Amino acid sequence: MSLSHFDPLANLRVFEDSFARLLSEPQANRPWSPAVDIYETENELVLKADLPDVEAQDVNVRVENLTLTISGERKFDKSTNEKGFHRIERSYGNFTRSFAVPNTFDTENIAASFKNGVLTVKLPKKEAAKPRQIKIETAK
Repeated sequence: MSLSHFDPLANLRVFEDSFARLLSEPQANRPWSPAVDIYETENELVLKADLPDVEAQDVNVRVENLTLTISGERKFDKSTNEKGFHRIERSYGNFTRSFAVPNTFDTENIAASFKNGVLTVKLPKKEAAKPRQIKIETAK
């Protein structure tokens, strides 16, 4: 008869490992949020969003009540299931990002472009908000 060491926490460790993997490994169809850079120039506010593997027709840009919303979907290619994936770490499905727009920007003249998986949205400043040089007159 052989004796083996009894570990009362063995089942707890297996559960803990499975739970940690569930939280740390992205799953297909889990909501995701694209990375966004926002910067301001002298004449406009520029927003750039990374949207790899998203088609331009699957992206929506809208402004409502001084809120800019970018939404869309990155679709999972079902035909790639036949390739025998070992891991799927990129997230797929719908996404939405919303940003408050200061009232110093002209929301009527927004321009959006999509190139190489990057969405660029430009909001021009209103004329009253643009910096202007004031000439100082000297007294004679």
